[in-house]
This record gives sequence, C-alpha cells and structure tokens, in this order.
Amino acid sequence: MTAAQPDKPVTEGVSSLEVRWIYPGQASTAVADWLERFPAGVESREDAYLIDPQLRGLSVKIRGGGALEVKAYRGSPGVLEVTGRARGRMESWQKWSFPCVPLNQGSAGLASWQPVHKRISSISLINGQVQAHAPGPRALPGCMVELTEVHTRGQAWWTMGLEATGSPSLLRDELEAAAAFVVAQALPDGMELDTGHCQSYAQWLCRQPPAPTGAGA
Repeated sequence: MTAAQPDKPVTEGVSSLEVRWIYPGQASTAVADWLERFPAGVESREDAYLIDPQLRGLSVKIRGGGALEVKAYRGSPGVLEVTGRARGRMESWQKWSFPCVPLNQGSAGLASWQPVHKRISSISLINGQVQAHAPGPRALPGCMVELTEVHTRGQAWWTMGLEATGSPSLLRDELEAAAAFVVAQALPDGMELDTGHCQSYAQWLCRQPPAPTGAGA
C-alpha cells in the first residue's frame, strides 16, 4: 500500500459509539427477514484489516480498497441493555479516514493484512426517521444499524451492529433509542444479542487462528 496524493483534505476525526455482535456461520432467513421490515440499503465490499503488528487500542483497515481508516478506542461508557432483547458492551471510538492506493498483490507486507468480504444490509435512524443507509462512510448524525454477512479465511460469519455518530454528548441517547426501536419486535429464533457474542471487528480478528501456511492473506 502506498499513500495517495489526496484530492481532498483528510476527513476530520469522527466520534462514534458502537456495539456489535458476531456469530459463526450464516444468518438464517428469519434473521434477514427480521431486518428487512425496514428499507435497508445493501453494499458489498472487501475491507483489509491490519493484524500484524497488533496495535493496542487501534483498529486499522483499508475500506473497499480506497480509504485507510484508523480508529482509536476511547473506552466504554457501559452496557447497552434493552430488557429481554439486547445486551452488549458499548465502545467509544474516534475515526480518521485518509485516501490511499489499494494493496499491491505482490507486496511483501500483504500477509500483515486480513481481507474480510462483507455484504452489508443497513438502515439509518436520523431524527427518529428510518432511512436506507447509502453505501460509503457515515457522515450524518444519527445511528446506523447493520446486518452483515462476513467471509474470511474460508469461513462464514455474520454480525449485527449499531454505530451512532454526531455530537459526543448525544451518542448514547442515539444508540439506546435506535436499539430500542429495532428490537421492539421480538428477535427471531437463534438470534441472541448478548454479551457473550459482543465484540468489535478488531477483537474478533485478533482471536481468530492464524491462516494456514501457504494460504493467501
């Protein structure tokens, strides 16, 4: 990867409050139908996460081959809880985005990056109104809710995540309101939004076993 000459200024740091649940296998049809009651936008892309070296408190990825995103962990304000429906540890992050050139397949450092293929169905709640989330980095204040099919190292996973952005003083209210709204309808069988499945992408990737010797990164 090499730095690109930016055509526009580096994006200013964005504050976010997030919670994510990650599960092995593929999401059931019932889970997909549960979110599709909202007008979701759909995006497919490949992100590459830096896994070596592991940077404590940082998550570094190349988003869709065109932007280097750096996220700094700012601590947890506590647990998100919707009684009987959802429980997970909230995480505060600060995120910056830089234009970049895609990774070169012949690069000696390619093994340091883990590609993650994603198909994301997402909605945004802005001022209490549900909108299909458009592909691309989140810019408007509000909360994004996403159901993502993930493939990496030959394995399938799926995740459910919420990400609130905007004024730091309002992030917790936005996240809690979005969670309560989305899970107002009972969760489908087999979907448990509990602390045991709650983790960030960075935590999840660090806990995965190493790729087999000779496998592509």
